[in-house]
Amino acid sequence: MSLRKKEYMNRLVDKKIEDYLSLFGAISIEGPKWCGKTWSSLSHANSVIFLDEDETKEKAKLSLDLILNNERPELIDEWNLIPEVWDAIRRKCDDTTNKGNYILTCSTKLTDEEQKEKIHHSGAGRIGKIKMHTMSLYESGDSSGKASIQDMLKGDLKNAINDKITLDKLANLIIRGGWPSNLKTADNKSNIIPKSYIEAILDKDIHDDKKRDKNKMRMLLKSLARNESTIANKNTLLRDIQEYSNEKELIESRITIDDYLNVLNRLNIIENQNAYSENYRSPERIGKSSKRHFTDPSLACSCLDLTKDKLMNDLKTFGFMFEALVERDLKIYMEYLDGKLFHFRDSVTGLEVDSILEFSDGEYAAVEIKLGYHQVNEAKKNLLNFYSNMVKKPKFMCVIVGYTDIIAKDPETGIYIVPITALKP
Repeated sequence: MSLRKKEYMNRLVDKKIEDYLSLFGAISIEGPKWCGKTWSSLSHANSVIFLDEDETKEKAKLSLDLILNNERPELIDEWNLIPEVWDAIRRKCDDTTNKGNYILTCSTKLTDEEQKEKIHHSGAGRIGKIKMHTMSLYESGDSSGKASIQDMLKGDLKNAINDKITLDKLANLIIRGGWPSNLKTADNKSNIIPKSYIEAILDKDIHDDKKRDKNKMRMLLKSLARNESTIANKNTLLRDIQEYSNEKELIESRITIDDYLNVLNRLNIIENQNAYSENYRSPERIGKSSKRHFTDPSLACSCLDLTKDKLMNDLKTFGFMFEALVERDLKIYMEYLDGKLFHFRDSVTGLEVDSILEFSDGEYAAVEIKLGYHQVNEAKKNLLNFYSNMVKKPKFMCVIVGYTDIIAKDPETGIYIVPITALKP
């Protein structure tokens, strides 16, 4: 019998969980804390073990058989607290031809040392891995879903009018983020949960394997937030968090920042949007640097103490945070479609495209992201410039806009214009 919570809102990842449970002996779901991993997993599980409960954790230390004999699929929540669970699950899967025996969840990736010492098998072929994110606007009910990426790919998207949204509402969607527990929070309190998330990271989570400097980490988080949705290199981040007067201090600072970025990656706080390099006429000019993102734009806003009113009064910052919101959703939608999300930059001319959507069959689309409708013409010119330089042309091109209610295909260029509050996979 499913342990589904009655308040549970369906997630796009549910389909992949169902598919993987039918294909693998076990599945592993990884993602940031509070993104809904446990509730999604409970919807597919018939029993559950919470390893963050002291008594259960002690049982597991005595013998893993004490926790791995319940009704299947069995959910092992926060398995990373007892890393030996991984190999035990792999062996259990080897002992049966049945599929969908276990669901593993974790919020923090193991360190390299823990991987080498306590995990002896990758789980390939036995344990299917799934990445989970915070909620997209379509999942939270803030997108009408009138504009489908799949319809654009097939050339079937029809012109329509979407529900109107105010800039005030759009700003709050960014500040609130995609945290399931924050969806019904009053607008004037929607920044509290993301702020408490950052404080929990600084007070406890960054010290999971060793003690780190809380103030330096706070400075790094602020630097990452200031550079949200940009290609900020480590030198930029270094200047923000460390003053150094000689080569030795510089080397030590580089080692520190590598360690701090690594722990933020392990905690699923930051993610990289890789560069797209296929089909360009001058491949040697393509920038290879990744675009840096927080896992949810609300965290970047929290690090900078941004409120809805501050965003409304700083449209440049609003634009960067809106781009982060859109690319969070695009990543979720593309993973649902078994595709990938990239960005593009020509290092010589400076030509950039905000998002490249690569589909499982190798086709791709080019997307520009603009907060206001008055920026659409500029975005169309940029996309046409990109189009002319590609050997293999994009299947479609699109401008995703914040403040508009128009869903349309431009009659001259064929470029789609779509509000983020209408988008779905």
